[in-house]
Amino acid sequence: MDFAIYVVTVGVKFVADLDTEGTRTNEGKLNKPWLRKESIMFKTRVTEMLGIEYPIIAGGMNWLSRAEFVAAVSNAGGFGIITSSNFASGEELRQEIKKTKELTNKPFGVNISLFPSIKPLPNDEFVKTSIDEGVAAIESSGVRTPAEYIPRLKEAGVKVIHKCASARHAVRAEKDGADLVAVVGFENGGALGMDEIPTLVLIPAARDAVKIPLIAGGGIANGRGFLAALALGAEGVVIGTRFMATKECPAHPKFKEWMLQSKETDLAVIERSIGMPHRSLRNKAVERLEELEAESATFEEIAAVVTGEKYKKTFLDGDLDAGMAYCGLSVGLVHEILTAKEFIDGLIAEASATARKLATLGGVIK
Repeated sequence: MDFAIYVVTVGVKFVADLDTEGTRTNEGKLNKPWLRKESIMFKTRVTEMLGIEYPIIAGGMNWLSRAEFVAAVSNAGGFGIITSSNFASGEELRQEIKKTKELTNKPFGVNISLFPSIKPLPNDEFVKTSIDEGVAAIESSGVRTPAEYIPRLKEAGVKVIHKCASARHAVRAEKDGADLVAVVGFENGGALGMDEIPTLVLIPAARDAVKIPLIAGGGIANGRGFLAALALGAEGVVIGTRFMATKECPAHPKFKEWMLQSKETDLAVIERSIGMPHRSLRNKAVERLEELEAESATFEEIAAVVTGEKYKKTFLDGDLDAGMAYCGLSVGLVHEILTAKEFIDGLIAEASATARKLATLGGVIK
C-alpha cells in the first residue's frame, strides 16, 4: 500500500510516496518505512511566487550571467538572473532580455547592483527596461534596499528579491516592501558581509527576524547543502560558485579547470581595508592586493587592482592572474563540469535521497 506523506515546516512542503511494505511490529504497525520515489517535490513560497519548479536561484554574477546561461538555468527548473551591470544602458539590457526570451519561456529575473561603483550605473534605466519587458523579478544586491524602485515594481507585478548578508538588512528589506529576501552567509564568494556570520547561524537568525520568504546562500553546492538550508528555515537557495562550473556558464575553460583543482583552503578574503570584503581564489593579483592592504594603500590604489575590466580577463579570457577571481568556499565541493540541468537534477536527487535517509533515523514516521 502506498500513500503520500507531507512534512511541512516553515512553508516548505516535501511531497513523496512511501513504500509501506516494510518491517512491521507484532501489532501490525509500520516499523521502518522508507521513501521509495527517486525525487521529492520541494514546493515553497519561493516556487509559487516565482512560478518555478525548484526553489533554486542562480544569483546574478558580473560578466557571467548572460542570456544563454540564464535561460539554461530557467529551462532546468530553476530561476536564472541576468546581471544588469554587464551593460552600459537600458537598451543593451533590453536586447539581452529579448535574447533570453528567445531561449526560454520560463521565468527569469534581472539583478540590480546597489553597491558603490566608481562609474555610476544607470539603474533607473535598468528598472524601467525590466518592467517594460515583463521580467518575473528584480534581484537587488547591496547594503541598501531598492526602496526607491519597489513601488514601481510592485505596481508592475514584478517581484522584488533583495540579497543581503545580515539579519538586520533582511528586516530592512521586509520593511521597505521586498517580496522575498536572500541572505548569504560568510562562506559566500564575491561580496561578503562585514559581520562575517556563517550560513549555519545567519539563516536561522534571519528566519526568526522576517516573515517574507527567505532564500539562503553561502556555501551551498549540492543536495545536502540545499536540504540543510531548508532545515535552517529557508524556502529556497541562491547559488553562484557551483553554477560557474556549468557548461552553459561563459567562464573560460581554464577558469573552470582551475575551480576543479581548487580546495576550500585556496581562497582569501580581500578588500576588508576599504569596508567591502570579498572572497577570491588566490592568484598573483590577490597577492598584490594583500600587499597593498598591508601597506594601508588608498582606495584609489586598491580600486586599480580590483577593477572589473581586470577580473573580466580572469573570468572570460582565462588570464588567471589578471584580476580578482571571486569564488565561494564551496569551490572545494566542485568536482566536475555539468550542464545546468544535470546539476539541478543531481542536486534534487541527492536532496531527496538525504531526506529519505533522515526520515528513517527516527524509526516510525507518525
